[in-house]
Amino acid sequence: MKVLKCSVGDWIIYRKQKRSPSPGPRAKSIHADQSGEEYTYIVEKYWIVQEIGPDGTLTLITRQGKQHVIPPDDPRLRKPGPIERWLVASRFREVEKARQAAFEES
Repeated sequence: MKVLKCSVGDWIIYRKQKRSPSPGPRAKSIHADQSGEEYTYIVEKYWIVQEIGPDGTLTLITRQGKQHVIPPDDPRLRKPGPIERWLVASRFREVEKARQAAFEES
C-alpha cells in the first residue's frame, strides 16, 4: 500500500463514503441500493493535518474542529494537486481557522 507522506499543516482530501436517501450536490460515484430507497456515494472532505503520531497515524482536523485519526496508508487519503488547491482553497482556509481556534484554546 502507498503511504501518504505528510507534515503538520498539510492540506488533505479525504474521500468519505456516505449513505442517505438524498445525496447532496457534492456527492460523487452515486449508486442506488437494490431497494432504490437509499444511495451510497462519496463526498470529498477537506481536512488539515493537525498531528502525526509516533506510529505515523495522522490526526486530521475538520472545518468544525472535529478530529479524525487515520492511518497514512488509507487509500481514501490524498493531497490536492496545484489546480485543485487553487479551486478549493476557501474550504481549506475554513479548516485553518478552526485549527487556529483549537490551538488558541489549548
